[in-house]
Amino acid sequence: MFSRTDRLQQSPGRFTRLTHPREPSPVLLALALSLAAAVSLGITRFAYGLLLPVMREDLAWSYTLAGAMNTANAVGYLIGALSAPALMRRWSVSTTVMIGAIGGSLFMALSGFFRAAEPLLLQRGLAGIASSWLFVAGGLLTAQLAARHPGQSGWLLGLYYGGTGWGIVASAAIVPAVMAWSGLWPWAWWVLALLCALATAAMAPSVRRLHSVPSQSTGSKQGTALSWRRFVPMLAAYACFGIGYIGYMTFVIALLREQGVSSSERTLFYAALGVAVVASARVWARLLDRYREGQALALLNGLLGLATLIPAITAQLEALLLSGVLFGGVFLSVVASTTAWVRHNLPADLWPQGITVFTVVFAVGQVVGPTAVGWIADGSGGLVAGLLASACVLWLGSALALGQRPLR
Repeated sequence: MFSRTDRLQQSPGRFTRLTHPREPSPVLLALALSLAAAVSLGITRFAYGLLLPVMREDLAWSYTLAGAMNTANAVGYLIGALSAPALMRRWSVSTTVMIGAIGGSLFMALSGFFRAAEPLLLQRGLAGIASSWLFVAGGLLTAQLAARHPGQSGWLLGLYYGGTGWGIVASAAIVPAVMAWSGLWPWAWWVLALLCALATAAMAPSVRRLHSVPSQSTGSKQGTALSWRRFVPMLAAYACFGIGYIGYMTFVIALLREQGVSSSERTLFYAALGVAVVASARVWARLLDRYREGQALALLNGLLGLATLIPAITAQLEALLLSGVLFGGVFLSVVASTTAWVRHNLPADLWPQGITVFTVVFAVGQVVGPTAVGWIADGSGGLVAGLLASACVLWLGSALALGQRPLR
């Protein structure tokens, strides 16, 4: 659990043993940092899907407006992703983590105080900015930790991303319980905000401990430009992922509710999805290490399309659990697949630029997805048509990724 490094210093006539302070296990540090992913994505981003049905019913929203709430969150996420590098340069990575965590907790709480659409849209947007700062900076701290322990780097990064699943599981347990107790959706926002605050306090010591870790260079060489046109198929496929996956995460609980799936079964479905996210940390590692072309993204997008199709054609519990487990076990690995592709195909000095381009494309897809699926769901086909459209977009992304060749 603890490591200790001793060295001898020679002084006149004797040796003196110098002992470095004990350092926690890197796995424990990564688990603490995974709370950043739990707050930023698992709760701040995805818990809204659990609240959407009751809020829509109470506030008389259309599906277009309900989807626009997550579109606002995605716009905020895009703003946060673009501004995070400047913020980290100005206030340090660890400070950015804490600003994002505290901001996310605050905006989650404020969402319980409004009923009008405009302030709720603003709150979702501000929460998106804060959660993006938290997720990006927390990921960078974890990457720095992994660089100090190269033999465990993949495992440490997987633990961080897997934290999203813990946030999903916690939301699945808390939201139905709070709704059963209070019957009022604002209480769910407030309890989730309290959970975010507790997670922030729990990860703060590890963030402070890693504050002094020397960072690797994250900028590209002066004058080196990224020729992104060489991987347009990958970018287009990743945009399709952003559009398709967020439609599922936004509306699947609402669809299950419409289909008459009980509250306890919906909770089981969502919890199973979250557990699969946690377990996915190692499942796809070999696939991502193997392929330099677009096959990994093609396979993962195809599986997500299948997972998205299942709730649109059946409400059988066993099939729904299969959908949730398959979706949860795949969707964060799509994000990892683009990072792996960048590392396989670009020189190290272009990695930051490459990852930034993928991040922007992904964020744009998330902006389009919820409102587009909501608009489709407002038509005669309802949410079934919306999820079918999401599945088709994901399969389109799978086909586009197959057109990517390795860069020479």
